Amino acid sequence: MASPNGVNLAQARLGVLGGSGLYAMEGLENVREITVDTPFGTPSDSLRLGTLGGMEVVFLARHGRHHTFLPSEVPYQANIWAMRSLGVRWILSPSAVGSLQEAVKPLDMVVPDQFIDRTHRRPISFFGDGAVAHVALADPFCLSLSRLLADVADSLMPEGRSLHRGGTYLCMEGPAFSTRAESNLYRSWGCTVIGMTNHTEARLAREAEIAYATLAMATDYDCWYADHDSVTVEMVIGNLRANAALATQIVRTTAERIAAQRPASHAHNALRDALMTPKDQVPAAARRKLDLFTQPYWGSFEG
Repeated sequence: MASPNGVNLAQARLGVLGGSGLYAMEGLENVREITVDTPFGTPSDSLRLGTLGGMEVVFLARHGRHHTFLPSEVPYQANIWAMRSLGVRWILSPSAVGSLQEAVKPLDMVVPDQFIDRTHRRPISFFGDGAVAHVALADPFCLSLSRLLADVADSLMPEGRSLHRGGTYLCMEGPAFSTRAESNLYRSWGCTVIGMTNHTEARLAREAEIAYATLAMATDYDCWYADHDSVTVEMVIGNLRANAALATQIVRTTAERIAAQRPASHAHNALRDALMTPKDQVPAAARRKLDLFTQPYWGSFEG
């Protein structure tokens, strides 16, 4: 099975980026830890390659296994480059978020379909330094992967908790939580949940031609909610723990379905019409860093 640019999806792997509270992948079998050197620095942690639900899975703790990276300090480029170098073509991102809508209760989950980016301190592209590309990001999540993830999550949600399909993820800089005025502003924009990491990952995953989907796990109502206590780390951690077992089950079942279906994605050929600079005009240093992604279009770089 191959995607439009000739990728052999039968050999592709699933990546899982564990967020706050998910620092390991329970149930991952035959695990080996891999250290990857990337042109964009060192990833957050070693990557753990194993089998989950019959699928080869690469797991990486986004903040490090001991949660040592602030959201703005996460080496996003290195993490995504390392995933792609290990053959990852789908990424699931179970992530803690705050709810901006009363209908999304703490311990509910959302599979969002849109982003608004409010970060300002992060590299959000692999390109530059003489190489220009403009990928399409109108639909920042992979529609087919998100649909598959939502179907699984919906089937596994316990009574009293809900799965919400679609919605806008507001990505803020952090690390402090929102002010009340900010929270109400984001609500006025129609945002559904608020987090600190996933937009950056999604943009880089698209450039790396990896399908990306988020399982957003609500730990609290953000501070807009008058009848809700102010957000505290203790509250967030308590709900993170409550979400972890269910999130692991959802990821495992989704891995089983990906193993069976090997879904193709528009993300798998995102660079086909995005590369602007003629390859013979790209400096050697940039070609070398980008070769992992651009080989199907520019050929292998030998310099």
